[in-house]
Amino acid sequence: MAEEHGATELSYSTVRNYVRERRAQIDAEAGRHEDAFVPQLHAPGAEAEVDFGDVYVMLAGVKTKCHMFAFRLSNSGKAVHRVYSAQGQEAFLEGHIDAFETIGGIPTRHIRYDNLSSAVTTVIYGTGRRRTENPRWVLFCSHYGFDAFYCQPGIEGAHEKGGIEGEVGRFRRTRLTPMPVVDSLAELNETIIRWDELDDQRRIADRIRTVAADFALEQPLLAPLPLERFEPGLSLTPRVDRSSLITVRMAKYSVPAGLINRPVRVSLRASELVVFDGRTVVARHPRIASKGGQSVNLDHYLEVLQHKPGALPGSTVLAHARAAGTFTAAHEAFWAAARKTDGDAAGTRQLIDVLLLHRSMPAADVIAGIHAALTVGAVTADVVAVEARLHAATARGGSELDCPPVEQPAGHERRVVSLTQRRLADPAAVIAGLPPDTRPLPTVTEYDELLVLTRRKATKAGQEKEGTA
Repeated sequence: MAEEHGATELSYSTVRNYVRERRAQIDAEAGRHEDAFVPQLHAPGAEAEVDFGDVYVMLAGVKTKCHMFAFRLSNSGKAVHRVYSAQGQEAFLEGHIDAFETIGGIPTRHIRYDNLSSAVTTVIYGTGRRRTENPRWVLFCSHYGFDAFYCQPGIEGAHEKGGIEGEVGRFRRTRLTPMPVVDSLAELNETIIRWDELDDQRRIADRIRTVAADFALEQPLLAPLPLERFEPGLSLTPRVDRSSLITVRMAKYSVPAGLINRPVRVSLRASELVVFDGRTVVARHPRIASKGGQSVNLDHYLEVLQHKPGALPGSTVLAHARAAGTFTAAHEAFWAAARKTDGDAAGTRQLIDVLLLHRSMPAADVIAGIHAALTVGAVTADVVAVEARLHAATARGGSELDCPPVEQPAGHERRVVSLTQRRLADPAAVIAGLPPDTRPLPTVTEYDELLVLTRRKATKAGQEKEGTA
């Protein structure tokens, strides 16, 4: 302005103040106004909001980007949070189910969303709020009986669900900072459930009552849950390969070896993968997020290893079992003792028979049986089974014993005995309760005469043969 108009006496602050005032006047003359927000009143039990937010977790020693599902009732502010490894439709549906079951009902009017791909396939611009919805999402909404309200795309629609936007930021700042350190997302979600319960005791802004108190008034007004739970998993039908593995989303999972070369039905959920043979669940695995990852279970290969015991020492499944802690030091000690006693093949088969006990007995009982068998030096699967059942019965107060325990003198060390010997030592047993047998002991003297007759026949036959010659 100094060069063009010669306004050398004008300061920068004078021009700045004039532009600020004049700009507001120009906008008013053109009909442009600042956006104004109208406070809303949300009826109890009527509305809720849902959104995802990114979080970082130190997962099993690795910094991992995860996705937090957040659900918030608009009236009371009651919120439910869950963290998943992916932001797919499985996590979207599973988060809803957990939220509905946590609050014990469903909002009666609608739930507000932005235009997530898990729910919306196409935004039809120029037609208000019309959307082309994902068919599986439509089925989910119909099952639980609620309507979806979609906000305007982009930043223009953020204020339409400002409650959940603020909730995601608040929870991330107060609960997920600094970065949580966990071994699994299941462990983190258990902690988040406790945090949600603690947050129910806070007060929002200038409210008089706590979130828990407002929710207690709102909960009875929610619609009831349906009788059946919706299956949130994606249904797939992979075929089992010769290594007893199935491939799902570039990751491999083991199934029982009896299903090799057969198709199986898989439910791919947000946190786990469930394998069905018909209607029977045959395998469960934590969902693998990384490409090329594996989740294998030693139990799925035991029948094969009974015929090929030499394949166990260097197998992938054994390495995974050791890393997971399911193949314990007790198993290692039993295996070493069995191989020393019976040789590599037979000793490994004894170990496999012990591992098969885990299918019908708790791990603690089987391990206790292993320790007892090693103590007495009887390194066989049969002894482990007997000792494991005895440990289980003792832990339950002895209700499962076949007969009452035998009183032993002080300082007596228990040892493995036969079942007959145990019953003979038990006064209440049937055998011990029989009257004494006064009959004389049996004799085999009469059978000696048969030996004499046999020798006579042999001698006579030899003489006849010599006479003929």
